[in-house]
Formats: sequence, structure tokens, C-alpha cells
Amino acid sequence: MNRFASTGMLTLCLLSLGVQHANAHSADEHAGHKAPASSTQEHAQVKFANVPLLDQNGKTVRLEQDLVQGKIVVMSFIYTSCTTVCPVVSSIMGKVQKQLGARVGEEVQLVSISIDPQRDDPKRLQDYARTFQRGPGWSWLTGSPQSINETLKGLGSFSGDLKSHQPLILVGDGDSRHWMRYYGFTDPALLAKEVEKLSGLRTHAKHTAIAMEQQP
Repeated sequence: MNRFASTGMLTLCLLSLGVQHANAHSADEHAGHKAPASSTQEHAQVKFANVPLLDQNGKTVRLEQDLVQGKIVVMSFIYTSCTTVCPVVSSIMGKVQKQLGARVGEEVQLVSISIDPQRDDPKRLQDYARTFQRGPGWSWLTGSPQSINETLKGLGSFSGDLKSHQPLILVGDGDSRHWMRYYGFTDPALLAKEVEKLSGLRTHAKHTAIAMEQQP
């Protein structure tokens, strides 16, 4: 291939990449999100606001009291009018549900909280959930703007602006209060592995407690 042909091919490639980047940028702005570059994780301190929320069935719930206590929890933050990042995060949650199987709804609870409570009423969340949820044990929550803001602040996910909201999933044990915060598009297998780890720690703690009780 001569020099002019090589230059022409390079120009076409760069133009193609530029168009793809522009389209992606436009879609991200429309959705109110910018896609994350990579997935990271860190230990998290969380606080549960004692405020009423509504699930997708219109039932009033308290997050810690009704959904977190006694459970291993996988929690995401979405809004239904988001067309790029949020469906990916919800799809990741759906894959976690599939990997964990019947344990979801028993030992494990999935929670998705809308960060756009003014538009996301229970009916809208229920319709949205049908695309991703397969089986019980997954609550989709909304509420008054004040209740949602207090909830998000306690969980370290409040931004005050949909456009600055980043993909985030929390995994933790409602009893031991061990929580991990995952940023970006996290591999569902990694989230399921963290659930397995927390479940193993529970089992170990239970066996240790029984052994201590049996000592003379």
C-alpha cells in the first residue's frame, strides 16, 4: 500500500472514530450520564435514613427495617428516563439475580432506588422493572424528593444533579454492616462473589458462636 493510500485509510478511521465518539457523547448527555472509564471498588460506611419510601407495588417501606436487616443486599441507583447507563446497571443487577438464583428473596435482597422521584412513581418503576427482573426479592424504590435525598445522602450516592450521577452499586450485609461500594460497570460475577463472601462470613460466625456456646 502506497503512502497516499495509507494516509487515506488513517483519515477514514479517524473520522469514523470521531463520529462514534460524537454519537456516544450526544447519547450520554441525553441520558444525563457520562459512561465510566473503568470499574473500581472501596469499603463503604453507610447510614440508613429512617424515612418512608414506596416500592414498585405502591407499598410503604423503610429501607433498613424492611429490606436490609437480616439480608445480604445488592443495591443500585437508577432512573427510568435514563437511556444508556441505567439500563446497563439494571442489566448487571438482573445477571446477579440470575447467578444467585433462589437465594434472592431469601438470604439476598436486591434494591434499586430511583434518583428521579418526581417522575418515577411506583407504576413507572413497575413497568421498568419488567425488562430486568426475573423472580422475587428485588425491590424498586421511590418516594418524596426529601425522603429520597435523605436516603441517597446516607448511602453516599447523592449528587443533586442527574447529569453528575455516576453508576454505583453497593453490596453489604445488613447485620454485620460490612459494605463495599462499586463504581462503574462492574462484572456481575464480581458482585455475586462478594455476596458469596459475605454469606461465608455469616456461616463462619454462626459456627463460631455455636462452638463457643458448647464449650464447658
